[in-house]
Amino acid sequence: MKHYKPKEFAEMLHVSVKTLQRWDNEGVLKAYRNPKGRRYYTEEQYREYMGIPKENQVGKTVIYARVSNKGQKDDLENQVEFLRQYANAKGMIVDEVVTDIGSGLNYKRKHWNRLMEACVDGKVSTILIAHKDRFVRFGYEWFEQFLDKLGVKIIVIHNEKWSPQEELVQDLISIIDVFSCRVYGLRKYKDKIKEDQL
Repeated sequence: MKHYKPKEFAEMLHVSVKTLQRWDNEGVLKAYRNPKGRRYYTEEQYREYMGIPKENQVGKTVIYARVSNKGQKDDLENQVEFLRQYANAKGMIVDEVVTDIGSGLNYKRKHWNRLMEACVDGKVSTILIAHKDRFVRFGYEWFEQFLDKLGVKIIVIHNEKWSPQEELVQDLISIIDVFSCRVYGLRKYKDKIKEDQL
């Protein structure tokens, strides 16, 4: 996929580089960043901004929804319904719905792994998610760039803007939640642990 520097991309869109920077900060047209932190844009972003339809788009449009435990099944259904309504409003045809119950810190989620394999195999073109943390709790940007290189676009519907401090608090809460669940799970082995002489 072809990449453009901000100056090149600004000329293509007939706007200034400052306008691109403002759009990036406001989330109107987000720039990608290379490992050195420099902004770049893609051919797909140009086509999308100009309203040019994709040529011979192959791959499915998939809804992905996740909750942390079985007690949140209602929330899972609400996520799927909300994403379906969004897709309908945008004229998108949803080919498949993938759901998971498990922690966003767990990379061994069965359905999420199947979805990732389908992306690698070129069977998926678009993934719709409600929030970034529904896909993965940590490293979302890495996965987004990885999938972009495979030609897969992730559309985040509710992308809340958190300050770095708020984001850190959310991450710490997630870590505490996961480890407290693990400690709670060990309680049933309490007697066995006492009997174990090692």
